[in-house]
Amino acid sequence: MHILVTGGTGLIGRVLVAQLEHHQVTVLTRSPESAQKILPSGVRFIRDLDELSDFSEVDAVINLAGEPIVDKRWSEQQKGIICSSRWGITEKIVKRILAADKPPHTFISGSAVGYYSDQGDTIVDETLKVDSTDFAHAVCANWEKIAKRAQSNKTRVCLLRTGIVLSKEGGALKKMLLPYQLGLGGPIGDGSQYFPWIHIRDMVSGILFLLNNEKMQGPFNLTAPNPATNKAFSKALASTLKRPHLLFTPKFAISLMLGEAGQLLLEGQRAVPRTLEDNGFTFEFPDLPSALEDLLR
Repeated sequence: MHILVTGGTGLIGRVLVAQLEHHQVTVLTRSPESAQKILPSGVRFIRDLDELSDFSEVDAVINLAGEPIVDKRWSEQQKGIICSSRWGITEKIVKRILAADKPPHTFISGSAVGYYSDQGDTIVDETLKVDSTDFAHAVCANWEKIAKRAQSNKTRVCLLRTGIVLSKEGGALKKMLLPYQLGLGGPIGDGSQYFPWIHIRDMVSGILFLLNNEKMQGPFNLTAPNPATNKAFSKALASTLKRPHLLFTPKFAISLMLGEAGQLLLEGQRAVPRTLEDNGFTFEFPDLPSALEDLLR
């Protein structure tokens, strides 16, 4: 297959592209020179979608591009960057798919469990319909709405409602390691909010599963089948690192540091991958202890 990947130099993209070595892979990137240093040889790099004359030459598109959503406070400018980095590229891809005489048969596009807003301890699967005004939901809902325009009898659309991806190479876990290694880790607030996580290998395996199963379409929770509360995750991480688990971060401190963006740490979703599992996907790391042990041993 000829597969176009956006976000190929990101945390998920780097591992995914390495798993696509038997395919023809094109990666959209602002810096081909930097991408060449971290991605396998044989990958083609483009700076603009216009470098692909016709999307009829593309068999599948995997769209993972997007500004990190929790790295900075949500100023109006930062909100604009977060939205445009997701919506803009997705709109361009959809436009090219719809214009192709022989469009890609598969369009896999990113989203996140933030689509569900805060659901407390209610178990959440892909059937839940959400009508919310919070920013994270608005970002994901419109992102999915744009991507679904590509759906036709020639192109199927899969939406990745991704949880917190665990990897030592980046993301949340890497940021958490130092304070926990110093014995300064602990839950946020009372720790009752759910933390929908997924091991990086299961994340990439899930994408490949969707890519290779031509009858699958719609939203999919890319989360481990056993979501943990923030307190349980924190305790498991400290235990794996053999460090004390005595401290906690009060809610007001998160609000002071991150402002409105702090809701992503103070709220949560008990999201489960029901559709993936119902279609036969098996998780390599279904529970937290085995995932952390694998990543940190």
